[in-house]
Amino acid sequence: MTWTRIEIDLDALAHNYKVLKKRLSRPTEIMAIVKSDAYGHGMIPVARRLRSEGVKYFGVSKLWEAVELRNAGIREPILVLLGIESSEIEQALENDVLVTVYRKELAREISEKALKHGKRARVHVKVDTGMNRLGVPFKSSFDFLDYVGRLEGLEVVGVFSHFAVADELTEEDRSFTIRQLERFTEVVRYAKKIDLPVSHFHMANSAGLIEIPSAHFHIVRPGIALYGGYPSGYFTNTIDLKQVMSFKTKIIHLKKIPSGEFVGYGRTYVTGRETVIATIPVGYDDGYSRLLSSKSEVLVRGKRVPVVGRVSMNMITLDVSGVPNVSVGDEVVLLGRQGGEKISAEELAEQCNTINYEIFCSIGGLKPKVFISSRGTSS
Repeated sequence: MTWTRIEIDLDALAHNYKVLKKRLSRPTEIMAIVKSDAYGHGMIPVARRLRSEGVKYFGVSKLWEAVELRNAGIREPILVLLGIESSEIEQALENDVLVTVYRKELAREISEKALKHGKRARVHVKVDTGMNRLGVPFKSSFDFLDYVGRLEGLEVVGVFSHFAVADELTEEDRSFTIRQLERFTEVVRYAKKIDLPVSHFHMANSAGLIEIPSAHFHIVRPGIALYGGYPSGYFTNTIDLKQVMSFKTKIIHLKKIPSGEFVGYGRTYVTGRETVIATIPVGYDDGYSRLLSSKSEVLVRGKRVPVVGRVSMNMITLDVSGVPNVSVGDEVVLLGRQGGEKISAEELAEQCNTINYEIFCSIGGLKPKVFISSRGTSS
């Protein structure tokens, strides 16, 4: 019997895609970011549903993810955002994958191997406009574009950058975002000036798509918003997104204990009254952070109940004293909706002092997943 499961609502995913598409300020394509197993949501089912909704481009971090998509029948263009290693060039060429380049020596090597195969490798150049994480530094980008434009085995079809603080809306952060956009616009102008065959300039992530129409260019790259997560608290009331992931289990044990009893490892929680304790079969091994110990709430019979004591590897204890007729086998929702209540990834993230991205990725690593849709349910 499966007590615990992740539910992925593919109809909610489709809803989010349509809502985001309506925000576009020009005829712009959406590149769905499905890296890291679609932020824990299941890369292949997510990509298949988004393709059926009209998505024509996908973004991943690593080449093996792109190859998995190809093996699953995804034929649309796939961009490997982190780039590739020398040992992966042949496989990238075989699978007709778009590769990110930002180092001259690797660009040259890709060009040489492509020519040996009688091909031209299609690449996107990443420019670092201020994040200082990955990409050609802005001041070096013009020389880099000149260089890759002369490599016979490359076809530079894309140039892109990435916002550092588009989800933060203080005056200082806005100024930094504007500076990044201005720098990227300079790069765009230069690429056009030297007649690079670039068909796609792109910079906007989820926050950029929602908030910065001037950054839409030819492609936008939403990630978190596709999955119903908000880039930051500011966006909660600006766009109607539906959380795609739910995390559910069942009560496997109930006991009534008197006042003054300790619960869980470390004796960190003591009952202040006679208490009904429910045990559920999940823990930090399932991606439910130990930082949520005696902080978070879950849903039982449509009511919020507190997690009490430490979250352990495979078990969590709840105080269900206030839930009438609570029983072994009752459903418990740790993330998602039950009745009129909802536990959001943002709520859990705040309690862990982290972000909703990490909540989805951590919890989403759990198997099995159940994919729910009006078109049918599959595991």
